[in-house]
Amino acid sequence: MSIIVTGSIAFDYLMSFPGKFTEHFLPEHMSRVSLSFLVDTMDKRRGGCAPNIAYTLALLGERPRLMATAGQDFADYRRWLEAAGVDTSLVLDVPDKFTASFFCSTDVENNQIASFYTGAMANAAELSFRTADDARLAMISPNDPAAMTQYAEECRALGIPYVWDPGQQCARMSGNELRDGLVGSAIVICNDYEFELLRQKTGLDEATVLDHSGALVVTRGEQGCSIFEPGGRTDVPAVPPHRLVDPTGVGDAFRGGFLKGLAHGAALGVCARLGTVAATYALEHLGGQSHTYTWSAFLDRYEPHFGTPQGVG
Repeated sequence: MSIIVTGSIAFDYLMSFPGKFTEHFLPEHMSRVSLSFLVDTMDKRRGGCAPNIAYTLALLGERPRLMATAGQDFADYRRWLEAAGVDTSLVLDVPDKFTASFFCSTDVENNQIASFYTGAMANAAELSFRTADDARLAMISPNDPAAMTQYAEECRALGIPYVWDPGQQCARMSGNELRDGLVGSAIVICNDYEFELLRQKTGLDEATVLDHSGALVVTRGEQGCSIFEPGGRTDVPAVPPHRLVDPTGVGDAFRGGFLKGLAHGAALGVCARLGTVAATYALEHLGGQSHTYTWSAFLDRYEPHFGTPQGVG
């Protein structure tokens, strides 16, 4: 099956703060905040929602197609993704811009403060599913908001099942934009915080989202995730990590594992379990693409918790 993954391509600048951010916010002075955090470490990593998701799919034996925009500094990243098993033929290079960049500081409680430079991501609407042949399943992950709603409209028009994953853009997109994206989607995926933003902006709760989408998946970090379908709710627990290193890219890894199951027609509970195990691998490493495993090793970790993943090979 041809899986097309859209979303941001970015470089991640990951920094660690040895204290707690919350200890430095003064409630009586929240109207005017001026803070600087001295960090201990910084790493530059390949990132962005779309490559992170596609990378996990490639680890799981798929050949996903990445459809996104990148800048003049993308050449080495492109070669690395191709070597990892990701098809980058649909990536548009924007010659006069840099690839989007994510600057993120994480404290000792895994709280994060981040900034995102748009760069070439602003050109994402120049791409179109109408020129992407043989698309059978699409992931619409955080990207330029206009491009995200455009892609959703195109998928509906072309009859391509798609997963609507507004992610961090829930904070920026309007209620109408969020609603336009989820209407007609096969699945909506959000974490619990993002879903609360979506609920406030659209007025849709779990039940009414299902009036417009086939299913809703809400992830809850160490509490696992919940799947809402017309037939009821299914809760899937998280898989405990061997070590906690960095939460960056964990949600993207979950989505990659989830898409693996969808591509094989697995039940959504199986899809979520695949996503949960993939997310745990990412949590144990710095950045969204610094871990690796074989399908056999993945199954060795999956099966003690969930048994054999029915319908997935």
